[in-house]
Amino acid sequence: MNKQTTLIRAAVNQYSLRPLPIELQVLGELALDMRWSWNHEADEVWERLDPEMWQATGNPWLILQSVPGQRLAQLAQDQTFMAQLLRIREARGRYLTRSQWFNTVYGAEGLKPIAYFSLEFGLSEALPIYAGGLGILAGDHLKTASDLGVPLRGIGLLYQQGYFRQAIGADGNQVAVFPYNDPAMLPTVPLRDADGEWLRVAIDLPGRKLYLRGWEVTVGRATLDLLDSNDPLNRPVDRGITSELYAGGAETRLLQELALGIGGWRLLCELGIDCEVCHLNEGHAAFAVLERARDS
Repeated sequence: MNKQTTLIRAAVNQYSLRPLPIELQVLGELALDMRWSWNHEADEVWERLDPEMWQATGNPWLILQSVPGQRLAQLAQDQTFMAQLLRIREARGRYLTRSQWFNTVYGAEGLKPIAYFSLEFGLSEALPIYAGGLGILAGDHLKTASDLGVPLRGIGLLYQQGYFRQAIGADGNQVAVFPYNDPAMLPTVPLRDADGEWLRVAIDLPGRKLYLRGWEVTVGRATLDLLDSNDPLNRPVDRGITSELYAGGAETRLLQELALGIGGWRLLCELGIDCEVCHLNEGHAAFAVLERARDS
């Protein structure tokens, strides 16, 4: 069992909202690995679990939390389904352990982890923390890094509302609708410290501290770390800093960029990740440069 699989299993055990039949424990690992957003070998599995939910959301983790227990019990006894699940599990194992382009070309002398800072990451509609091309670019970087074995680690923000959905009002004008992102229903898990406590970082603001909670998203071999300010330790107004992607107002945007740049670098330090390169996806994460310089 490789390290990443072990971490995912630990995440499933600590954060799953409901128990799974022992025969179907692997579904938790598959649902939390967003490799399904570009590798579609498991699509039939999620569709068999709940066709309507799969069509509506495309979110395996949400499906896994919502499908009736009776349905899970039935599938656990379905030999065809179990054989298919075994093939998918073995294929994923080969993907995670096979020789990687990056190590083949550069070997042990390759780069240390590369931190990729971005205000948005477009991996899938199941994780709606992006708005357009910038996010899609960042998400594709993570997917490609996973396939090639490049040691890339994404750093972003977990928005409570993310991008808006467009509706047309009775007067024919656009109406912006912001559905709430329930973290428990997203393919994310809390980051924990050595004592099992939720990993937090803090930023000093005028007259107060801003606390940011850490989350982790598995993207094949790559990892995306996210921060959110919706922490009860924060003032109500500060809890809303990560409420919306590109929230209106210059002050809120500045606070988001502080959270991404300074908070993101401090999160890497708390995780003990020694990054050789910081890639800033546009200037939103410029404060990471200052924080890294201050920390050196």
